[in-house]
Amino acid sequence: MATEEKEIDIDESSLFKNNPGLLETLLLDRSTKKNLIWGTSNYKSRGVGFFETDYILPDLITGKHHGVIKPRSEKAVLEQKKRSKDMAEVFTPAWVCNKQNNLVDDAWFGSKNSFNNENEDLTWNETLSVAFPTNRTWQDYVNDTRLEVACGEAPYLVSRYDSVTGAKIAIKHRIGLLDRKLRVVDENAKSKEEWIEFAMIAVKNIYGFDFQGDNVLLARENVFYSFIEYYKEHFGETPDESLLQELATVVSWNIWQMDGLKFVVPDSCHKEICVQMSLFGDEEEPDKCRGCLNGHVIEHNGIRCVIMDWEKNKKVKILDFFNGGQLW
Repeated sequence: MATEEKEIDIDESSLFKNNPGLLETLLLDRSTKKNLIWGTSNYKSRGVGFFETDYILPDLITGKHHGVIKPRSEKAVLEQKKRSKDMAEVFTPAWVCNKQNNLVDDAWFGSKNSFNNENEDLTWNETLSVAFPTNRTWQDYVNDTRLEVACGEAPYLVSRYDSVTGAKIAIKHRIGLLDRKLRVVDENAKSKEEWIEFAMIAVKNIYGFDFQGDNVLLARENVFYSFIEYYKEHFGETPDESLLQELATVVSWNIWQMDGLKFVVPDSCHKEICVQMSLFGDEEEPDKCRGCLNGHVIEHNGIRCVIMDWEKNKKVKILDFFNGGQLW
């Protein structure tokens, strides 16, 4: 697999200095209308503001706190092991992501090797433009929705780097689900306007969620910067600020923080006051969330996670999509 020796982490301090609105948008939790929470105890040794249910604020990851959030490959080994033990966090190497994403495309195209040929040394061969079956178009592919559950840093959506080794991957060898859509846009768009239109459609049709807020931010950054890198590769320039803000807005809706077993914002379930009869009259006693007690998803009293239905341009509860099978 071809790689580039470059820094893979995102410099939040520079991003905030150059355009604070972008970082603020990437930190938004659309379900609470506040910020993402840490969702992990890994940072609590830093003190006030770094506990599990504290909000991730710009000043906690920039300036004197620059570099607090790092990709998994740059975290200390002990921290990696702790996260694996506490949250079952396991990251997948790019070659495995490629094989599994190929299976998705094999089913969609009705044939194998539409994007790459896997050979014994796990490199990806450069091929001709992607060919589409007679009953489907490149626009159909860009519009088809993809989801990565428990996405971590989103290695299945975008492969800026191998999430296990940290080696950066050259654009022409990237294999994520969004990478494939952007490659198709690169090969088929006839104008800059058409490229931007369908590249944004591509971003609107990839989704991912994770429990831990630092992962959600890293995943958002990886999607955000992947778009920028493809744009620069294609046009030789950086997108203008209005396009970047639109991009950040879409990403902040499509990559969200959620407890995947409850479909609510992590740690948002709360005790309820239950009235119980006794010999001495009614008594009020605090009780756990009913959904947490009985395991019924629809009975959790936490904050329901929402995403944007871009086709209808309206927000919807994610549980409704799962129940109705409307999204995936």
